[in-house]
Amino acid sequence: MRTMLEARNVHKKIALDEDNVLHILRDVDLRIGEGEFVSVMGPSGSGKSTLLYTVSGMDRITSGSVRFMDQEIGSLKEEALSKLRLEHMGFIFQDINLLKNLSLIDNIMFPALLEKHVDKKAVHDKAKRLMEMTGIATLADNSITQASGGQLQRAGICRALINEPAMIFGDEPTGALDSKSAAEIMTILAEINSQGTTVMLVTHDMKVAAKTQRVLYMVDGCIIAQKHLGPYVESSDTLVDREQELMNWLVTNGF
Repeated sequence: MRTMLEARNVHKKIALDEDNVLHILRDVDLRIGEGEFVSVMGPSGSGKSTLLYTVSGMDRITSGSVRFMDQEIGSLKEEALSKLRLEHMGFIFQDINLLKNLSLIDNIMFPALLEKHVDKKAVHDKAKRLMEMTGIATLADNSITQASGGQLQRAGICRALINEPAMIFGDEPTGALDSKSAAEIMTILAEINSQGTTVMLVTHDMKVAAKTQRVLYMVDGCIIAQKHLGPYVESSDTLVDREQELMNWLVTNGF
């Protein structure tokens, strides 16, 4: 399996004052293969979100190495790093951060329109196809105040996909949703992954993690264990079994 993302000996620390340093990530090694679906779990403050932000280039590491698509991102200048994220990465957050003055479809199109010399009609058509795929095509011209949380998160997924990224990063993408909406979002992400897009997400939700192929468990800024669950097949019985297997494993690691 070709490596999509690799981190080696990654440290992230912040100086609180002259005498105190906060170590957020400690000697983290991570490899994610092309087409994998990986989740990161751990207690609050364990460094999950910081890991996601640093390996995606949204935050700088203190030391170590992060390679994405065979490119060392730590040495990139901000302009080149922003271009890499825009063209090859997609981001989904718990707080979707859609622009209030734009319709849903305009929000979805926005990242693609940042590229020079784009065909606006082609971008619009692609946005419509993504909205159809996620079941929100009828809301294209709605403002963000005219959509539910689940519908807004679907719009966020469409926005993340508009530039056809090689990898999707999600920070608690289902955290603010009810269980039904969360399950629907995970079904969409699983479908995206089945089409070849690599996915890495941070979650506290056992049901979410149980639908991913591999689970990383973090404590105090370190990845202390990982669990290979294999591909998920949509079935209530299968999900219950995977949740139980995952829970047993987490308990053995001090969850």
